[in-house]
Amino acid sequence: MDIKRTPKVLIVDDMPQNVELMEAFLATEPYELIRACDGKEALQQVKYENPDIVLLDVMMPVMDGFEVCRILKNDINTQFIPVLMLTALSELNDRIKGIDAGADDFLTKPINSMELKTRVKSLLRVKCLHDRLVMEKNALAIQNKVRSILTAILPTLLQSLHPEQKKIIINQMTGMVEKTVLEMYQLDEKELTLSEAGKICADIMNQLGGSFVVREIEEGCRVIGTSCPWGTEDARRNPILCTLTRKIFSSVISKLPGKWGVDTVSTIGNRDECCDFRIKRL
Repeated sequence: MDIKRTPKVLIVDDMPQNVELMEAFLATEPYELIRACDGKEALQQVKYENPDIVLLDVMMPVMDGFEVCRILKNDINTQFIPVLMLTALSELNDRIKGIDAGADDFLTKPINSMELKTRVKSLLRVKCLHDRLVMEKNALAIQNKVRSILTAILPTLLQSLHPEQKKIIINQMTGMVEKTVLEMYQLDEKELTLSEAGKICADIMNQLGGSFVVREIEEGCRVIGTSCPWGTEDARRNPILCTLTRKIFSSVISKLPGKWGVDTVSTIGNRDECCDFRIKRL
C-alpha cells in the first residue's frame, strides 16, 4: 500500500443493508470504500481496484466467503491483501475453516462500530509495513543490479583514461560513496568506536560484492578481503580502483575520535592474494 494514497476498503456482502451499515461505520475514516455483492464480483473488484483490505461476508450464495478467501490467498498477486471475515457464525469449526482458508481476522455479526474500525486500522497498518518492505526490497534489487553493471564496466572505462582523469573520477566516486555512507550509517550523528568503523568498512565492500572481514590487532584493526568488489581481473588491470577502496575507508575512520589512518598492505589489484588494509592510530 502506498502510504501517500487513500487506503481502499472492499466490502463484500450479498445483503445491501449490511454493506450500507459498514459504509456508515467507516464513513468517518479516510478510506475509499468499494462494494461487491457476491464472491464473483469481489474477485473482479480485487483484480481491477487492488484494495488494501477486504471485508468479506461468509454466508453468500454461489461462492461463499471461505472460497473467495482461499482464492485470494492462493494467488501470488493477492495473497498479502488482509481479509477480515464477517460472519454470524460463532462455532469453533467455522473459525477453523476460515483460518484454513487464510483469513487474517474475524468479526462476528452484529458488527460493533468501534471494533470494526480498530480491526481495519490494525490490518491496514500491517499491510502498510509489508508494502514498505516490498518497496525497499525492490529498490535494493535495482541498486544491486546497477552496482553490478558499474563494477563490471568501470575498470574498462578507466583503462583508457589519462592518470589525472582517473584521479578526478576516483575522487568524484569517493565523494558520492562517502555521502551515501554518511546517510546510511548516520555517521554525522555519532562518534564511532574502532570496531564499529572496521565493521562499516567491511560492510560497504561486501555490499559492493566483495568478501571482507575485520580482524582486531593491538594497534588498531585489519580489514581483509579475499574477494574484490571490483572484480579480480578488472582490479588487476586497473589497480587504481584499490585507491577508491582506501579512500572509502578513510572517509569512515574520519569519524573516529583522535587521528587515524589507513595503510594499504596488499591488494588483489596489485596481484596479491588478498586485500589487507590496516586502520591504525597516527
